[in-house]
Amino acid sequence: MDQAVSLRFPHDAPPPRGTSTEVAPGIHWVRMPLPFALDHINLWLLEDGPGITLVDCGLGTQLTHDIWGEVLAAWLPQRPVRRIVVTHFHPDHIGLAGRLAEDHAVTVSMTLGEFMSAHAIWHQLPGFDIETMARHFARHGLSATACDALRNFGNRYRKGAPTLPQRFDRLFDDGTLSIGGRQWQIICGHGHAPEHASLYCESAGVLISGDMVLPRISTNVGVHASSPDDDALAQFLDSLARLATLPQDTLVLPSHGLPFYGLQTRIAALGKHHDERCAELLAAIDEPKSAAELMPVLFSRPLDTFQTMFAMGEAIAHLNHLLHAGKASRAEASDGIIRFVGRHDNG
Repeated sequence: MDQAVSLRFPHDAPPPRGTSTEVAPGIHWVRMPLPFALDHINLWLLEDGPGITLVDCGLGTQLTHDIWGEVLAAWLPQRPVRRIVVTHFHPDHIGLAGRLAEDHAVTVSMTLGEFMSAHAIWHQLPGFDIETMARHFARHGLSATACDALRNFGNRYRKGAPTLPQRFDRLFDDGTLSIGGRQWQIICGHGHAPEHASLYCESAGVLISGDMVLPRISTNVGVHASSPDDDALAQFLDSLARLATLPQDTLVLPSHGLPFYGLQTRIAALGKHHDERCAELLAAIDEPKSAAELMPVLFSRPLDTFQTMFAMGEAIAHLNHLLHAGKASRAEASDGIIRFVGRHDNG
């Protein structure tokens, strides 16, 4: 989904490098570069009494650290960093958190699921290691050549997050953070990450959505080797339904793209998008096919090794969703590959 429909964007462009833009009273927008096709991430700086709170940190690179230095020069030392909040464990969000926490002698706040997932992947614990991922994708039909490419790709997570916080303040779903005299509600979402924390401030009318709701691209929803039978797409859609209950005039601050109004409109469009993807897959499995065979149904463009990792997880997520909905069945043939076929007896 490339076009956001009927959304209103109060800002035409992001803040220049090393600066911040106030998007609501006491809430400031920072943008950092990413070395991927998705070439940026939005981070947030909240006025917090005599100090400031940072929400998400960017990749753990020297460039990101240098840009943060430029941004914070306008605030320090008069208003020190008091706290760092991380929405989820992906490297573009947590990558620099450990170093910034050490720089400013503060603690990182995040959910247990995200803290543990970060450490499990960083340390390559069983179920979260590259070999288990490669075998997971092989069972879903990914070629030996492609699986070997994933193995040779190495632990890229450590490159994006060279260090991790060793301790944290735990966030709980429906809990609150008091920041600058305002109450921010923690709304946990699933499907994209285990326990993704979005932050909603009713008095400011602002939702820091993280990766759960993006204005122009669809959030990656994947099934991972540690829980291969998950219905991650149902978890994600249920999480969106919860966010859709927020007021219509909520200003959404996403991790990628521009801040926008039109939360319910965007969530409805995302639901339609995933319905369409499922319908396309269902039409393609009139005979048994593996997730690897079906990747081109969801992704028509050529994929590199990094993109294949996400595309396989997403294909499995949609196929598992059809399976859990009773619209498809699954069989493992004598070659050990899992294939899906549509069911025609579900009414």
